Amino acid sequence: MDDPAQLSEYGKILIILLIGALLVCATIFLARLISPKKNNPIKSATYECGEDPIGSSWVQFNPRFYVIALVFLLFDVELIFIFPWATVFGQSEYIAADGRWGWFTMIEMAMFIGILILGLVFVWKKGDLEWVKPHVKVPKVPVNIPQSAYIALNNREYQVRDYIQPVEAIVESAVPQEPTTAPKMAFKPRFKKPE
Repeated sequence: MDDPAQLSEYGKILIILLIGALLVCATIFLARLISPKKNNPIKSATYECGEDPIGSSWVQFNPRFYVIALVFLLFDVELIFIFPWATVFGQSEYIAADGRWGWFTMIEMAMFIGILILGLVFVWKKGDLEWVKPHVKVPKVPVNIPQSAYIALNNREYQVRDYIQPVEAIVESAVPQEPTTAPKMAFKPRFKKPE
């Protein structure tokens, strides 16, 4: 260092850090100073992606979401290691310096991707990538009903009625009466009215 009055490189970094901290603190103080402080119930309400929070927050959450998220993170983070490898070892200077360099990097990446594929096969075989895991259970009930009765009930074909079928057709087939009103729907949709 020729002139002791000059700042060193560390001094420049310290000044940049101090200016950055000062700007952040000034922005937070200014926002606190000029922000409106009129609180109301709408402003204090919980915001859930534009939906009104109704009901309990204790919602059952399928733990398979965590497994899928972890598998995604593992393979996503591995891509971070592949991109620098491709950019650094793909340079022609390295390959021109020694021909074995290209083969070494190729074998190295093949081993890396092979380990990833083994992990994927393990997770796949374990069944963690399947959303629905059916568990077929034959009912075991301590009653004197024979199993053949259950089999007969399950194998019988049942007629499914259309819920829009007019009530008049059903009533006329039984007993002739005066015409009735239009059929009611099987369900009534409920919508929350905007306030």
